[in-house]
Amino acid sequence: MDWRAWHDAYEEPGSGLAERLALVQEQLGVALDRMPAGPIRALSLCAGQGRDLIGALAGHERREDVKAHLIELDEHNVEIARRAARLAGLEEVEVVAGDASSTDACAGAVPANLVLVCGLFGNISPADIQRTIGGLPQLCADDAMIIWTRHCGPPDLTPTIRRWFSDRAFQELTFERDTTGSFAVGTHRLTGPPASLRLGERLFTFRGFWSEDLGG
Repeated sequence: MDWRAWHDAYEEPGSGLAERLALVQEQLGVALDRMPAGPIRALSLCAGQGRDLIGALAGHERREDVKAHLIELDEHNVEIARRAARLAGLEEVEVVAGDASSTDACAGAVPANLVLVCGLFGNISPADIQRTIGGLPQLCADDAMIIWTRHCGPPDLTPTIRRWFSDRAFQELTFERDTTGSFAVGTHRLTGPPASLRLGERLFTFRGFWSEDLGG
């Protein structure tokens, strides 16, 4: 998969990905508005080109409060994200070339007040989605917010994903689908206690977008 080319669909007006990006950026803005005054630590797993977080921060009044850590394995996308952050003047956005499936990649970046899991759940198995949700409290600060996405292709796993979040003491704040019905965006808040980061733990195995064995 050419993951740099895959991002080109974001430039297509009216596409599912373009609408998904707009929904994620909207929810990011809402999440930032809800957070108390002071520093905000953000973490993005499998961040791609960072369009969601960088785009949302660029024009937000809390931009100076946010210290963000974006983890992305594809080196081309890492460079694109770094350039976008520089152009937006976001000096506290760090884009790291690393494997977000390992908790080791999050060392020094947690506990986070805001965690993005966007573009990931459609690329891993249902068992790994559940495992990742179960591991999220170790990435979170008190009352942290999670923003996640998942395609709605059959079988639509989003009802199950929402239940898995609830089972792990995450309160659902929003759940929206784009107008094409292709993608869903959810926001949850951690209501249970955060957990300590367990280094060396693998949360998921990245398999590829909408592959048949993932039910996509």
